[in-house]
Amino acid sequence: MMEYYPILKALHIIFIVTWFAGLFYIIRLFIYFAEAGLEVEPKKEILQSQYKTMSMRLWYIITWPSAIITLVLATLLLSSEVGRVFLKQPWMHVKLSFILLLYIYHGYSHVLYRRLQTGRLTWTSKKLRMWNELPTLILFSVVFLVVLKSAVNWIFGVLGLVGLMIFLMSGIKFYRRI
Repeated sequence: MMEYYPILKALHIIFIVTWFAGLFYIIRLFIYFAEAGLEVEPKKEILQSQYKTMSMRLWYIITWPSAIITLVLATLLLSSEVGRVFLKQPWMHVKLSFILLLYIYHGYSHVLYRRLQTGRLTWTSKKLRMWNELPTLILFSVVFLVVLKSAVNWIFGVLGLVGLMIFLMSGIKFYRRI
């Protein structure tokens, strides 16, 4: 298994990237769908139909497969010799907690996806924009945990996340104004 570890790790990173791309873009499609609801017919129907098709393809061809493959590869990596060493370190427990939150986010995004497909998505584009920032916070947290490991000062880490959240929310408000 050790000779395959670098290959598994590379594949894991690739599928993390494709999973995040899917998570980021699916909510953008939801936003476009919600905003198309403000258009007049037939433009509204044409746009919303197109966004439904695009979201279905993205969700089932890229996002779900990437999430599943990421999980399988992570399990293989964690069951290796190196992975078992990492599992004993506190930063890995925090990282896995963030990953659990990401899978919960993914699951609830699936609920939103199903509502979109059945025409029952009632979230505003503003609420969807805020929802779209959650994986960004998780991504920043996980990357810094993996790179810095135990070198992270938790007080500065928490303050940094709060600052990032304020920055992202300010960006959303600024976008709404323009």
